[in-house]
Amino acid sequence: MSSNQRETFTEVWKESVAGRENQIWENICDIGGERGWYFGTALWKIRGLIDRVFGGVGYRKGRPIGNLEVGDQVDFWRVIHVDNSKKTLKMEAEMKLPGSVWITFEIIGSQFIQKVEFQPSGNYGRVYWFMVKPIHYLMFNGMFRAIIKYKR
Repeated sequence: MSSNQRETFTEVWKESVAGRENQIWENICDIGGERGWYFGTALWKIRGLIDRVFGGVGYRKGRPIGNLEVGDQVDFWRVIHVDNSKKTLKMEAEMKLPGSVWITFEIIGSQFIQKVEFQPSGNYGRVYWFMVKPIHYLMFNGMFRAIIKYKR
């Protein structure tokens, strides 16, 4: 890795949602706020309390009504890219972390893809990643599966 590239840990989930692409996209666009995170919302709130203890923003419940736009807050995430025509949403975590975290939701063709990326800040960030990875997997895998199953 060159000195100008940062190490990134990535987890990706993919599944065909053929015939349900629009419904899944609507589920993605409704995430957070009153709807919650489809899975483990109580655990997200606990994570928010931990964040608040360490001086972070905590679990700011809320999101705008209607379509998301770049800059919008979704609980303790910030929308950094959204393209409704291409069914892509990317958010960056605003919680206190030893690094940076992004979550991307995409529907490409009939594939629903969820990607979580973590760029650690130094060794503490790497240790943090490996410590939380099992919980991280549980939360994000559960959320991915719940988004697919949720029916309006």
